[in-house]
Amino acid sequence: MARQVPPVFTPRPRFGDAVPPAIFAPVLGALALGLAWRSASFSFAVPGAVADLILGAVTLLFLFCALAYGLKAMRHPGVVAEDLRVLPGRAGLSAMVLSVYVLATGLVPLVPGLAGLLLAMGFVLHLGLVGLVLRILMTGPAEQRRVSPVWHLQFVGFIVGAVTALALGQVGLATIILYATGACAAAIWIASIVQFARADVPAPLRPLLAIHIAPACLFGTVAVQLGLPALAWCFAVLTALVLLALLFRLRWLLAAGFSPLWGAFTFPLAALASFFLTMDAAGQGAAFRILGGVALVVATLAIPAILIKVMQAWAKGGLGARTNAARV
Repeated sequence: MARQVPPVFTPRPRFGDAVPPAIFAPVLGALALGLAWRSASFSFAVPGAVADLILGAVTLLFLFCALAYGLKAMRHPGVVAEDLRVLPGRAGLSAMVLSVYVLATGLVPLVPGLAGLLLAMGFVLHLGLVGLVLRILMTGPAEQRRVSPVWHLQFVGFIVGAVTALALGQVGLATIILYATGACAAAIWIASIVQFARADVPAPLRPLLAIHIAPACLFGTVAVQLGLPALAWCFAVLTALVLLALLFRLRWLLAAGFSPLWGAFTFPLAALASFFLTMDAAGQGAAFRILGGVALVVATLAIPAILIKVMQAWAKGGLGARTNAARV
């Protein structure tokens, strides 16, 4: 009589064990879209409830995603460093931290005390992230030290906190961040131009180039709110140049087809709309109202679509493997 072999039961994965950081890039863009609609209420007859509805819904999504990744990190803290060793992981975790700043900005009109606490927490998390990234860059292979647009999120992303600081009336802090991160962004832009002149960007990584436009928009937004219109116009010209370059090579930019890295388009689109609408609200020209309106429409159509596709990929279980995410 043949011996029966007992069936082997594969344990079901626990919730959070394989959360890919790539989910946070479109979530950051969707949160920023809510702020863009809030800016639109000053330029167009748009009820403020539209922005609050977007911010409220996406805040719940962000908290869910953050909880999921938090469970993964608590079960095995080493996965954070593992995720930071790959480009999609660094981009995603940077987006997660920047989302805290954007969430704080959204809460300023409602709960300013909580917004201030979130801003402080965002700075702590961001400094910790930068420390980990620098350690990995210094100890990892030379290829990891190649300048990429994701560096803007890590080393220049403090400018997102400057927007929150201004909303809370902390003008001095915002001014310091503006000039400190401006110098860092200039170095990244110059290094990127040099690298691009020497070698082409692989097709799958080209969507990340859209990140280059976000710092210019944020610098311009902070400058105009600080009462520095000349500086804001300089960043408006820089934004226009980068935008035209991206639009001129749009087919080249999208040559690899849809991928989770398309999340890199979302935050720059929302930042672009907010910047132009802020310039309009500050009386810098009616053209900014038209440009801001067009950018807002494009962002409103594109960002939810990208967010849904990325979330669907996560739900189906293939996003982690496609982005080389660490798992517990």
